[in-house]
Amino acid sequence: MIISRTPFRISFAGGGSDLKEYYQKYGGAVLSVSIDKYVYLAVHPHFNDKKILLKYSSTELVDHPKDIQHRIIRQIFTNLNISGVDFNSSADIPAGTGLGSSSAFAAGLINLTHAYLGKYISREEIAKAACDIEIEQLQEPIGKQDQYACAMGGLNFIEFKENEQVVVNKVKMNIDKLNQLESSLMMFYLGNTRSASDILLEQRQNIASNLSKNENLHRMVELSRSLHEDLQINRIETFGEVLHTGWLYKKELASQISNPQIDYYYEKARQAGAVGGKLLGAGGGGFLLFFVDPEKQGTVRKALSGLNELPFRFDFSGSTIIYADQK
Repeated sequence: MIISRTPFRISFAGGGSDLKEYYQKYGGAVLSVSIDKYVYLAVHPHFNDKKILLKYSSTELVDHPKDIQHRIIRQIFTNLNISGVDFNSSADIPAGTGLGSSSAFAAGLINLTHAYLGKYISREEIAKAACDIEIEQLQEPIGKQDQYACAMGGLNFIEFKENEQVVVNKVKMNIDKLNQLESSLMMFYLGNTRSASDILLEQRQNIASNLSKNENLHRMVELSRSLHEDLQINRIETFGEVLHTGWLYKKELASQISNPQIDYYYEKARQAGAVGGKLLGAGGGGFLLFFVDPEKQGTVRKALSGLNELPFRFDFSGSTIIYADQK
């Protein structure tokens, strides 16, 4: 049996600039971190080597990879000619909550299947392959940041060049300041999941046709660059205001990014002492993230008592094979 573990991610600034409609013209940049919430994937030989058994949110028993209903599994199994296996998936967080679950799954499955075939693949190669699978082969209207954030792990400033090059810059901070940043972040679940595709499709169309949307993205990229510079010198005092400003810009990128429920809880948190925050992911639902001084977190927690809080820590491992026994 082979088991992979791949972290989900939180995007702090610059989200949306990883869409090709934007970065191919202007270059993009995001700042994000992976967290200690994971998707776990396992594979071992099926007792019937002519069958493929898949157990995720659904169960499938098929004869050939091309018969698989799950699009990402079908594509990767077909590409690598994986058959005669029993595959299982489980995760700490539901899909569609803004933490990059689809790309974490793709990265983890690429890592898993290569290990199953006895092939080593670097984390950068995993990220690049996951982008190719999701964006090019499956034509998903998504960007590149999630694949790199989940595969690489850690706190990163990720640049997307016009020529398709992706540069991952590890953010190096004093451990005390890093811990202070981590302890100042709070995340709350809004209680609904959604598909990012419709929102991202509208956002891509807006980037191609609406100059004002591009101006907002220019500003969001600059926020990610300035935040990166601040963190490099262990300055976290600007973090909450950067989140808040970025959220105001992001809400204007597409019509479905926010809604009255999201705005209501966001304002309640700000009134209770959160310096700033944002909705994670493409929009419409999922998790709200806030930067809150530790002494004010109890007040914020009380103000948002109708929502489930998700405690978390940063992850620095990236996509990892945590068990390998091919006996």
